[in-house]
Amino acid sequence: METWVIILIVVGVVVVGCVGYVISTQRSLVSLDEFCKNALGQIEVQLNSRWDALLALAQSAARYSKFEAETMMQVIRERRVAGVSTAGDVLAQQSDMQGIAAKLMAVGEAYPELKSAELYAKTMDGVNKYEDHVRMARMVYNDTATKMNRMVRQFPSSIVASMLGFGLRDYLKADDAQKMSYPNIKDAYDA
Repeated sequence: METWVIILIVVGVVVVGCVGYVISTQRSLVSLDEFCKNALGQIEVQLNSRWDALLALAQSAARYSKFEAETMMQVIRERRVAGVSTAGDVLAQQSDMQGIAAKLMAVGEAYPELKSAELYAKTMDGVNKYEDHVRMARMVYNDTATKMNRMVRQFPSSIVASMLGFGLRDYLKADDAQKMSYPNIKDAYDA
């Protein structure tokens, strides 16, 4: 065999290997990107369920404080419409929910008979349940974002990621103010 044939075969194998690697990496990046989008979609579903529970809580409070409850129901309806497509959207909705939950807890504190009502208690349990679901969905998103970010940052997949326009995903974090001010609905109910 002549030298040029061997060189041609080696170059062909290298080219096929590189093309195969690029295709494989692109498929992995697309898969991780879709997992991130799915995780955000799951968070959105859980946030909407929590908005529904907060709306039911506001409706049960309406018998005791009609003006406050109607105002909160209107705010809930307006805020619930916003979807989540980024980590920032999730954080914004969480912040809005914290404010509404704190106001609803204040109404419950002002009216002890409301706080002891069975419907109010069940609705509070529902709000807590959805809050836990949101936490779990956030953890799934952050795990998926970690995998995506590793692939985007590690060599040689970082070259393919930059060529194809894949970027880093933001993590869902709670800032110190949120950690300190987040109302614990269950504790307020048990008090």
